[in-house]
Amino acid sequence: MSILVILLAVVFLGIASGSIGTFTFLRKRALLGDAIAHAVLPGVALGFMVTGTKMPFFLILGACFTGSLSIYLMNTIVQKSKLKMDTAIAVVLSGFFGIGILLITYIQRNYGSEQTGLDKFFFGKAAAMLYSDFIWLFAICILVIVCIYAFYKEFLLISFDKNYAKSVGLNVRLYEFLLSFLTVLVIVTGIQIVGIILMAALLVTPASSARFWTNKLSNLIILSSVIASISGIAGSLLSYSISKMPTGPWIVIFLSLIAVASILFAPKRGVVARNLKSKRLKKKMFHDNILKTFYHLSEADGSFNTLRTSSELRNRRYFEEPKLSLALRDLMKLDLVHQSENKWGLSNEGWIKAKRIVKVHRLWEMYLTKHLRISSDHVHDDADTIEHFISPELEKELEKLLAYPDEDPHHTKIPYT
Repeated sequence: MSILVILLAVVFLGIASGSIGTFTFLRKRALLGDAIAHAVLPGVALGFMVTGTKMPFFLILGACFTGSLSIYLMNTIVQKSKLKMDTAIAVVLSGFFGIGILLITYIQRNYGSEQTGLDKFFFGKAAAMLYSDFIWLFAICILVIVCIYAFYKEFLLISFDKNYAKSVGLNVRLYEFLLSFLTVLVIVTGIQIVGIILMAALLVTPASSARFWTNKLSNLIILSSVIASISGIAGSLLSYSISKMPTGPWIVIFLSLIAVASILFAPKRGVVARNLKSKRLKKKMFHDNILKTFYHLSEADGSFNTLRTSSELRNRRYFEEPKLSLALRDLMKLDLVHQSENKWGLSNEGWIKAKRIVKVHRLWEMYLTKHLRISSDHVHDDADTIEHFISPELEKELEKLLAYPDEDPHHTKIPYT
């Protein structure tokens, strides 16, 4: 079998599974793919037992039958009983997979050499596929891709807002069935490459990895398809080059590596990016609190030109000495404070920023007491947090809404620039 044909098949499977898996992921049906993947095993066995042949058409037909039956049973269990979907999935998955194992064992003991190759459905082996298998794979993948393109808007609606879809007259149950049936087709198509046990990973992992990189659905589908295709190509090449090596595990390993990289290094949602953002935010809040403390000291003694020692700052508000010293040096680099001997003072820009922090703090206290009817002795902590996040636009809105008050709820002057 030509390696180019294998890689082309894997790319088509990656596009189909990445696309349909995106909607499965968005509908929070990640385990549904796992259940269907395990439920098609008895269908493959029945297709072989009834026809006595390994022709892809009959195996796919049997797999589609049991896969669709599993979806029907899961929905029926949820509708007719008090069990939730996760429980229904667990019941159907274990039941169908157990039946499938029994049937495969029976086939291995009674059908001799005729059943050779059915074991490839467990872990997948792209190199063991026949040209007839690839023809069916191409046909089904193209059908799935065309259906997704044709019903993109409908799938979008039922994935994000099912109630709105019903209100505009959309036949939600029909499109849910179509989406589920396309999922069955993709799983049935991919089990010979990835295997029954690991096929669910090809549905869910690409979409969950892509979600870390984009918010737009069309980009999510494209990126999910690319991730699935790249992993499929890498896994197939390794499986093809190493004798007796199953394809599915290698594909899943590459999918997992991409998923881990996305979780860690995605620019906005990744763990590293979020930690850096959190550190920057904490640093900003610490700097703001120092500037605000300078203002409060000057407001208390009426001297706005007096330099302050670090001890005075710590007596007014708790600061750890090492962190305070480092923060004062950082503020000096930003031209917000200046130093003379062992004392510190605010620059002109520092005074402007300090006054704004105090102003938005007191405006927010006024808003909480005046509009939300919160007692004045319960608003300080909330304002102490929110003052770091109020944008200039929101600041202006607060001023207009409160009619430019002169004092906060504690009768302290609000400083306007």
